[in-house]
Amino acid sequence: MRKFIRITALITVAAIAIYGIGRVTGPSVYTEIEIAAPAPAVWAVLADTEGHADWNPLIVSMEGEVREGAQLRNILQLPGASPMEFTPRVLVATENVELRWLGDAGAPGIFDGEHYFLLEETGRGTTLFRHGENFTGFLSYPIFAFIGEDTKAGFESMNAALKERVEGAV
Repeated sequence: MRKFIRITALITVAAIAIYGIGRVTGPSVYTEIEIAAPAPAVWAVLADTEGHADWNPLIVSMEGEVREGAQLRNILQLPGASPMEFTPRVLVATENVELRWLGDAGAPGIFDGEHYFLLEETGRGTTLFRHGENFTGFLSYPIFAFIGEDTKAGFESMNAALKERVEGAV
């Protein structure tokens, strides 16, 4: 009986530690691409939620308003996976500079993702588009082990498609 209690206590402490670590830090994805257009041109395509279906291979559908506090309805299509609907809340929507939202896997603290898009004008008439996501939550590390590579590939394909769309319109 004592052995059972010790093992149960050890498992409980380990689960609490993993949960605590996952809530504070977790895996992340970072990508970037330089787009031959000023930030307002990039923002116009990125913030046009209805237009994503026409060019975005990652977020194949986006509904809602790009404004702080708004909730979006997005359909995500990772390479080789089935489409997945998620409804993130917009945290930051600074025109021509930053779009950031927070989504979860149905319940906060399990698998959360803070997705961001940063636009930085280079001074050469181009925009450095930084695109990433920071994952947290109890299951962030185990889930990321399965989706990390596909997530990065999806981000890179979106970046390339955004570049093509923006540069084709300029």
